[in-house]
Amino acid sequence: MANIKITETLNSGLKRQYSIVVSADYLNKKLDEDFAKIQPDAVVEGYEKGQVPEQVLKEKFGGKVLGKVMQEIVDESIKKHFDEIDHSAATQPQVVIKDENWQKADDIHIEMSYEVLPAIPEVDLSHIRLEKMVATIDEASIDEALGNLSKAQPDFKDYEEDTAAQNGDQVVMDFVGKVDGKAFEGGTAQDYPLVLGSGSFIPGFEDQLLGIKAQEVRNVKVTFPENYDASHLAGKPAIFECTIKTIRQPIPLEINDALAKKFGAKDLNDLRTQVSKSLELEYADVARAVMKRDLFSELEKLVSFELPPTLVESEAQQIAHQLWHAENPEVTDHNHGEIDTTDAHKLLAERRVCLGLFLADIGDKIKVKVSDAELQQVIMQQARQYPGKQQEFLEYVQKNPQMQQQLRATVFEDKVVEHVFDQVTVTEKNTTTAELQQALRALNETPL
Repeated sequence: MANIKITETLNSGLKRQYSIVVSADYLNKKLDEDFAKIQPDAVVEGYEKGQVPEQVLKEKFGGKVLGKVMQEIVDESIKKHFDEIDHSAATQPQVVIKDENWQKADDIHIEMSYEVLPAIPEVDLSHIRLEKMVATIDEASIDEALGNLSKAQPDFKDYEEDTAAQNGDQVVMDFVGKVDGKAFEGGTAQDYPLVLGSGSFIPGFEDQLLGIKAQEVRNVKVTFPENYDASHLAGKPAIFECTIKTIRQPIPLEINDALAKKFGAKDLNDLRTQVSKSLELEYADVARAVMKRDLFSELEKLVSFELPPTLVESEAQQIAHQLWHAENPEVTDHNHGEIDTTDAHKLLAERRVCLGLFLADIGDKIKVKVSDAELQQVIMQQARQYPGKQQEFLEYVQKNPQMQQQLRATVFEDKVVEHVFDQVTVTEKNTTTAELQQALRALNETPL
């Protein structure tokens, strides 16, 4: 395309830069075509529809049309470039139009830069040896799980003596919430049962009731989160006057047929069977996660290639941001200062980018696809982690394309990892449930 001339100006490592020159004749032709399209429907005061003189049309709409045509030319130039080259961009191309004061007779000069995807080396996966932990579900494990179920939905009874409330206790109270000294709708309740430590109230609310006793009155001072559902309360400080009527202690439910029916089983034997199957799935997931970590550790030794600096920097910033929020859970928004990245963040980012590009290359070669049904399945699995707020989570994902892309990438990686597992040598290792749980704790302490 003689109208667009592209010249490479930088080729250093993975960095590329190009000069793009678009002829003035081509740009003016595109402008004339666009003005011809809008003229029949153009409306300008003093002229009939469709009868606006060309010069008036250009004076009135020139800036808008020029901006539109410029963007079309940039898009066309980028497409032409990538149609003609034999590499792919690892990052979104940075494009700068150099002619700030363009004149009609001038060519357009564009500068484009990006980083290319590196060549991914071939690795003989058959040399990798992994162990798969296999734990037998014993009666003790089932008993422990049933005990946890009995504690998950306890009964409550009044303490026999005057007792200070602690986490797990249920306080029955009356409260009145006020913002700017005035009670607000939905902020008042009587005989409300609240389990301390449940996290069901505003962050910081339940902690301020620790140590309180029956018949005591306490003012709880909190600030509604910036993303609070009721917009008229979001971000505002409030005071709740709480009058404690009773403090009740949790009593685990007796493990019997009644408990089983509470969890949808026919009887206790049926519940034990269901718990056993659930543990099998849980342990299989843990064993797979441990094996995946070990696989990544082995790949890290075998795979090495130049990494796109911008991808590493972006990943390091994301890691630093996630870890900062993990250390500051009280901050629920992103209205905080800049978070610096450390050498540790960069090292982890390099590992993730390297393995991510390697797995993506395998996925492309074996043509891994993620169907909409598979994406929907993982979205529903994620939603189950938010009891009572599943619909909110689903709506959030639906409105957030970036979140959808992250979940799709997770499914893609899992499918590629399964393919890799089929290529490596895996031996089963019989283990106890205690050892498996210890491996899980170690896994949680070691970021992938």
